Amino acid sequence: MARAFLFPGQGAQMVGMGKALAAAYPAAKAVFDEVDEALGEALSALVFDGDQGELTLTQNAQPALMAVSMAVMAALKSEGVGVEAAAYVAGHSLGEYSALAAAEAISVGDAAKLLRLRGQAMQAAVPVGEGAMAALLGLDFEMVKTIAHAAAQNEVLAAANDNDPGQVVVSGTKAAVRRAVALAKERGAKRAVMLPVSAPFHCLLMEPAAAAMADALSHVPIHRPKVPLVANVLAHDVSDPATIRSLLVEQVTHSVRWRESVAWMAAQGVTETWEIGAGKALSGMVRRIDRSLTTRTVEAPDEVAAAAESMRS
Repeated sequence: MARAFLFPGQGAQMVGMGKALAAAYPAAKAVFDEVDEALGEALSALVFDGDQGELTLTQNAQPALMAVSMAVMAALKSEGVGVEAAAYVAGHSLGEYSALAAAEAISVGDAAKLLRLRGQAMQAAVPVGEGAMAALLGLDFEMVKTIAHAAAQNEVLAAANDNDPGQVVVSGTKAAVRRAVALAKERGAKRAVMLPVSAPFHCLLMEPAAAAMADALSHVPIHRPKVPLVANVLAHDVSDPATIRSLLVEQVTHSVRWRESVAWMAAQGVTETWEIGAGKALSGMVRRIDRSLTTRTVEAPDEVAAAAESMRS
């Protein structure tokens, strides 16, 4: 049985996530301590007992979600299961950094610092209120690309997240996104809703953030991952460190090809996915992409023990 470890993106954050895990597993607590030290602040206090609004800020949510995922990986390792139990790792947007940290291509501390910078740079790239994102439900990726082209009207608009066969997210200027929402409804979308995000991710408006990440990544060691990464930009596997570095820059302005990534893994023989960290959003997407795949989630202490037992058997 081939399995993949999947790592969630922004939106899964919730105050209290990882708290029970850190209490139950010293190895998990050590991950939060490492992230706190790397950032020079007690991010763990915000994650465990802080304010949901503050945690949701992009610059906090991104390193926080990575920390929870890596705390789960550390707990699994203490139960005798390492990343080598998976054939592939993949992460949704910021989750790609979690996947690379899990595969030991980058350190947890470097991942935390990069994600803090990534969140700040993405927020700073577009003045608040000028950009937007919307989820278009019930339309496929090709239809949404057509809608985005028609609605752009010389403004920036892109099909940013190809999440599953019936959920595609568009990103761009607020006016263009609103036009896309109206057009999607005309074209038969089940729903088309503006998303409560602070910036328009994964479109060309993020070019200043991509430049900031290119500079930051040039100073960070990247090693060959222990398990191949299925990259958002390519929707297939990559292990070369130089390629990974360039893809992490491209990822800021390019579409997240999640539907294709899951389908590719299934075509390589993956039969089981484990969502490592907060929430269950990716597992829902996986089921809508390929119902033959078994989906599991692991975050709470009892889930860690059960997951380790399952993967050892």
